Amino acid sequence: MGAQSLFDPFVLAALFFGTLLGLTVGAIPGINDSIAMAVIIPVTFGMNPYVALALLVGIYAASACGGSIPAILVEIPGTVSAMMTSSDGYPMTKKGKGGLALSLAVESSFIGGISSSVVLLLFAPALARQALKFGPPEYFMLAVLGLSTVIGLASNNISKNLISMAFGLWLSTIGMSPQAGLARFTFGTFSLMEGIPLIPRMIGLFGITSVLKLAESLKISETITKAPEIEKVRLLDRPMVKRLIPTWIRSSVIGNIIGIIPGAGMSMAVFIAYNEAVRIYKKFAFGTGIPEGVAAPESANNAVVASSMVPLLSLGIPGNNTSALFLGALMIQGIQAGPTLFRDRPDMAYMIILAFIGANLIMLPMSLYYCNILAKPVLQLRQEILSAVILVLCLTGAFAISNNLFHVATAVVFGIIGYFFYKFKIPQSPLILASILGGMMESNWIQSMVFGDGSLLIFVTRPISFVLLIASALCFGMPLVRKYKGSKKEEAKEKTKV
Repeated sequence: MGAQSLFDPFVLAALFFGTLLGLTVGAIPGINDSIAMAVIIPVTFGMNPYVALALLVGIYAASACGGSIPAILVEIPGTVSAMMTSSDGYPMTKKGKGGLALSLAVESSFIGGISSSVVLLLFAPALARQALKFGPPEYFMLAVLGLSTVIGLASNNISKNLISMAFGLWLSTIGMSPQAGLARFTFGTFSLMEGIPLIPRMIGLFGITSVLKLAESLKISETITKAPEIEKVRLLDRPMVKRLIPTWIRSSVIGNIIGIIPGAGMSMAVFIAYNEAVRIYKKFAFGTGIPEGVAAPESANNAVVASSMVPLLSLGIPGNNTSALFLGALMIQGIQAGPTLFRDRPDMAYMIILAFIGANLIMLPMSLYYCNILAKPVLQLRQEILSAVILVLCLTGAFAISNNLFHVATAVVFGIIGYFFYKFKIPQSPLILASILGGMMESNWIQSMVFGDGSLLIFVTRPISFVLLIASALCFGMPLVRKYKGSKKEEAKEKTKV
């Protein structure tokens, strides 16, 4: 049923156009998949659900590949996930091998994307079948585990992650109490009785925040970005493919594992994959134009894409910021993400999964032609004009969801909040994840306490809940262990100095 839905001409056309749009937004510095999806989602409100979701899948699947184009040609990463690509991609361009660098990025992106699509196809339905056995205690501990991974993966900014998470949990309490039926934190505003709407909130955090960041750094001038002349971009030859197979496999595995973990994100996968390549190939001078330096981050960041949909489709927990936007798109179409999706709407669930495979198959030939024909014109687009267009689309989209000016105000407020988070270097991922999981945690906590007669032992006596509790404790303890080991190393250094 999913394949039948995907092969509808209109759905395929939407997938094709979404892939093209994803390459384009990725290739424009300062614009990324999250911004594009935040702008597009309100437009999809009146669309056929299959067409709308195929369009969003195309954008998500192709934008990471598009981000490598300016990173390689002009050393300006089109997306955050392409930061490491420029380390070796741009030196290759300066050596006259820009076409080869783009070929490496395109094929590596395809390998990573296909691998994550297969992981989504294999794991999401199986995980959803197991999740149907969950009760309120299991769902509560699952939400706790999702939040604990954010803390466990934090490196030097644990306190800022906690601040962001606490703010997100507070946001989830705004509205009517599910237990007492009383209004909380509504400040006498009727519009807040149902809580803060998700889509305007996301539009503000991604779209309007990006415009504010661009406005801060933008210097209006008549000069435009000039991409260098490059040789034709084509498929890699057999010796190069054979050389890169170990890098592709290792980086794709890293990307898929990181993608499935809620809150981890592409940046972590890219840095780990690149560092692993540097560690293994010590004879190469990375940063001077090494093919593995392009292949590792590009296969890793695309491997995160579809795998981040595994927890969303099977458990209803977004894997990263962009999949959180996908959750909003599903909600707009009246579709509930989670284990019941495969039971109640299997055609939709499998259409989304197969669309990721289709998007990557479309992306490979399209990106080759794109790099040869459209890459340079796209790099010459004026960012000040794009910023104005994005702002208009964000505000229009926020209003169009329900023709409510309160949604416009919500988008503006959260745009400013996102900008302050950016200025103070507070991560947004914990805020987004906590604000989405907070309601789930509260309702399942109440049901668990009723089911267990107010005893906390309910979380220990049920096997799945107990395993999730142990996993959460381990994730929360990881930063403390790292801090302890760091202090021990410092003490050892001090002793050696003495």
